[in-house]
Amino acid sequence: MTSPQQPQPWQWDEPTWRGHVERIRAGRSLRPSSWPGGARVAVALSFDSDHETPTLRDGEVLPGKLSQGEYGARVGVPRILRLLDRYAAPSTFFVPAVSALLHEGEVKSYVDNGHEVALHGWIHERNTLLDEQSERDLTVRAADTLEQLAGVRPVGIRTPSWDFSLSTLRIIRELGLRYDSSLMADDEPYELLADGEPTGVVELPVEWIRDDAPYFMMDRHTALRPYTPPRGVLSIWRDEFDLARAEGGLFQLTMHPHVIGHRSRIAVLTELLDHIAASSDVWFATHAQIVDHVLADGGIS
Repeated sequence: MTSPQQPQPWQWDEPTWRGHVERIRAGRSLRPSSWPGGARVAVALSFDSDHETPTLRDGEVLPGKLSQGEYGARVGVPRILRLLDRYAAPSTFFVPAVSALLHEGEVKSYVDNGHEVALHGWIHERNTLLDEQSERDLTVRAADTLEQLAGVRPVGIRTPSWDFSLSTLRIIRELGLRYDSSLMADDEPYELLADGEPTGVVELPVEWIRDDAPYFMMDRHTALRPYTPPRGVLSIWRDEFDLARAEGGLFQLTMHPHVIGHRSRIAVLTELLDHIAASSDVWFATHAQIVDHVLADGGIS
């Protein structure tokens, strides 16, 4: 006996398509009335210290691709830390636990330099393909590992897939995490809703426009190429910052040490930070500091 065919999307009734959309939704905006110190704009720089983990996740164990990831830890991270120190720019590092274990002392160096360490999976797993128990076990293990190595328990997460499974938000709430930075429903912070109900979890939204990987990644066996010149990316990011400042909002940026850490690309980040720092009304902050401020400003009780 054959099983009945599942309805196609155009055959769904309203409760079905509406239920998919409403499962995880943007709630009230948490854009604050002002930023600390009279700042006009908040700048939240973040770095996903993936290093070798995406390669390992895919079962690729030859040294070529692994060495690309190693570059991020060996060269990219020191360059980034020196640059952030120059601009006194506290930032957030989202770190897969396996990356932290592979590179002894790295996550502690983030904390010691005034930065935040946050969750980014165990081995950069595709969390949307996992069953609930596996996703929970890996997330808990990652949180425990980062706490042990950094000396501070993470309060935020960026999922490795930049997406939620049906279980992700439930796991985030079980762990008592204060924020997520994986979704894209706004430019400004907002509260996550689950089936229409407020969750108390703050979303600091990302966007592929404000991520170095789509512009600079390369794969020799596919059509993936860095088609955009580095200073073309600088122009995009500078425009994103300028309008965020004009609107009195948040400028959030995602980068990867093994991507942005190369010479021609760290030059772009340096020019961007020069442009940002030329304004006297900028607040550089970690993601956790942004969350603290928007809640204190009158956000979620």
